[in-house]
Amino acid sequence: MKKHLPVLAVLALFTLLVLFSGPAAQGAREGLAVCAATLAPSLLPFFALANLLSALGLPDLLGGLFGGAMQRLFHVSPDGAQAFFLGLSGGYPLGASVAADLYRSGRVDKPTAERLAAFCNNSGPAFIIGAAGGVFQSVRAGLLLYATHALAAVTVGVLFRDRKCKTAPASAGPSKAVPPFGQTLTSAVAKAISSTVTVCGYVVLFGALLGILEPYMTLPPLANALVCGFLELGSGVAAMAGQAPGPASLAVTALIIGWGGVSVHCQTMGVLADTDISCARHLAGRALCGLFAAIYTFLGALFLF
Repeated sequence: MKKHLPVLAVLALFTLLVLFSGPAAQGAREGLAVCAATLAPSLLPFFALANLLSALGLPDLLGGLFGGAMQRLFHVSPDGAQAFFLGLSGGYPLGASVAADLYRSGRVDKPTAERLAAFCNNSGPAFIIGAAGGVFQSVRAGLLLYATHALAAVTVGVLFRDRKCKTAPASAGPSKAVPPFGQTLTSAVAKAISSTVTVCGYVVLFGALLGILEPYMTLPPLANALVCGFLELGSGVAAMAGQAPGPASLAVTALIIGWGGVSVHCQTMGVLADTDISCARHLAGRALCGLFAAIYTFLGALFLF
């Protein structure tokens, strides 16, 4: 019976989509609007540039500049700096994707890759400051949310660090030859388009499911946003529209962004699917990141709003 549960679950969802096709279609349209207005413009350039920089040797550069700090703070090899900084700049699920790439190339081992996925897979400034700050019509709120999100990621990284500090980088072998720039750029853009389409596909899918649930979600605004955000990040943040920026509303938003939503976790499982990296630590990291971000944001908002 257990092996048939995935099939039964998908059949149940398919039945819901057929029976409630109208609300599902409206939810999907709203998901497409979020993709067109926010996700595609912000993620595609970041994905393309991140892929390009990675192919041009960014791991070596970041490892040299911030390798010592990564070793002392997180007890990971210097190559982990790439996953940390690109994760905080490019947004979900870029951090996990970079950690998986580092593991595939042999720059980090499996335990290190799992720890990196736990605290390096974060939301980026384009979404937090642009989208979340825009919901509250406050750049200050967006900056606070991004600062506390980054601080929460650092906190989780310290909590999850290994007892022993890695004193040597994993990438001790000879550096690979860089392909011609035109070829590298084309490959980076193609990979970025594929990643962006995958992210938007998840947003539309979960938007359809939320469209079915929305008529039955007679909850207070903050609770409604939490339920939406548990499933899908963009919908949860959008549900905060109309709320004034304050300690409670911003803390709930920080919790939603830090958790990322089931949609983000599915995206992360997708980028880790061809590796043996476990997602368990990533799930724990996202839950803790949301919790710490909410606490830091609540305290910060007491002084700023």
